[in-house]
Amino acid sequence: MTARPTTTSVPTTTTPMATAPSVAPVAPPAARGAARAGSRPAPTGRPRGAYLAAKRPCDVVVVGARCAGAATALLLARAGLRVLLLDRAAAGSDTLCTHALMRGAVLQLHRWGLLDTIIAAGTPPVRSAVFRCPQDDVRLPVRPTPGVAGLDALYAPRRTLLDAALADAARRAGAEVRFGMAVTRLLTDGAGRVVGVAASPATRAGAVAERAAAGDARRRGGDEAGSGQAPGPREFLVRAALTIGADGAASTVARAVRAPARRVGPAAGSYLYGYWRGLPTDGYEWFYGPGSSAGLVPTNDELTCLFAGRAAARMRPVRSGTREARTALDAVAAAAAPGLTDRLAGAEPVGRVAAFTGRGAQLRQAFGPGWALAGDAGLALDPLGVHGISDALRDAELLARAVVAAGPAPGPGLDAALGRYQQARDRLALPMLAATDRLATHAWHRSSPRPALHALYAAMDAGVDALLALPPAPWADGGWAAGGVGR
Repeated sequence: MTARPTTTSVPTTTTPMATAPSVAPVAPPAARGAARAGSRPAPTGRPRGAYLAAKRPCDVVVVGARCAGAATALLLARAGLRVLLLDRAAAGSDTLCTHALMRGAVLQLHRWGLLDTIIAAGTPPVRSAVFRCPQDDVRLPVRPTPGVAGLDALYAPRRTLLDAALADAARRAGAEVRFGMAVTRLLTDGAGRVVGVAASPATRAGAVAERAAAGDARRRGGDEAGSGQAPGPREFLVRAALTIGADGAASTVARAVRAPARRVGPAAGSYLYGYWRGLPTDGYEWFYGPGSSAGLVPTNDELTCLFAGRAAARMRPVRSGTREARTALDAVAAAAAPGLTDRLAGAEPVGRVAAFTGRGAQLRQAFGPGWALAGDAGLALDPLGVHGISDALRDAELLARAVVAAGPAPGPGLDAALGRYQQARDRLALPMLAATDRLATHAWHRSSPRPALHALYAAMDAGVDALLALPPAPWADGGWAAGGVGR
């Protein structure tokens, strides 16, 4: 007998985090008033004219279409699964980022057949990284990736390019991609297993797209039409064997299932970001001054991203001392690297300065009954480690492999596969978290940042080795075969 679907709303506050918790299932709401299977739930609390429309079920719904979610959807769709990819933001929107891809991410984009797209868009190659520490400078050339001819550079694409390339590839692979659609709640069965999501338009474009989709469905006589209901703000239900949250550190999915934290980092850095034109760089440049940090990252459109930061508590007086974010950015950058002042004076600032106010690192439980997490939803580190995109793409592939190996249907096989995904993720993430957390303290005025940097790059190398050691891919798309060697 099939359990009747219920809904779980997103809690307004987060649950206190434990150090090493077990899986916490979604708490099912009271059965009283639950709709009969196949009936339309009452539209309590919805705007006048709103209505529910049930979509055809899919194998996996992925919430969040940034790099982690789009990559996960791409790989699952290439493996033949029915995938729906949702994001509340408009298509092509930007997001705060340091942009830098490390060797593992470049390897994966090459394997997936997308690196040429990044290069063709004019993303400049980066062939070295310079570490400017209080004691001295160290320049390290980018090492070629073993077994992959010509893979000897790094890249730092704008997110408007990278995220779009991944989402477009997911669509070409057969995934249904919907932007401007916000997940409002999760659907659960009577046992608390997540069985899908409810979503509604978050942007005007999303509402227009949904009305068009509903009209198409009515003309086809399909089951998405909302039969006879008046048009208006629209919530639709998506049933899926597995729901993947890839919707950022403040993940709606993670909050709804109350995914506990397996590890929380005590340190938090706060950073300001801006773009300059006419600011040449020596590859990636990282600066570690007394209590301050900065970075220069060359990206698209002949722009250089500059970020500068301090421990969050020490950044607040700088921000409160001036109303101008650019003045604060200049001050922190000058503290991290006095020589940057002259370089910035000869460059043209482009756009507004953006801020990341600080958040401790967090490693969440990666899966539970009917759900899994990827990207910052599962692993969010301090930005100073500059490995967020690379972590997101790595975990997207590890998760997709686990789902394809076991199949998305509920059962012991999927639970075991997701458990292995979590173990693999944690084995690679925990050394990175520890090293990044040491850097986030900005306490190297008392000691050199070099030990933390050595640990960080050892963790990066371990991630590359893990990717190179993966068996042949379970998706047959012409991207790659085994051992990191392209077909």
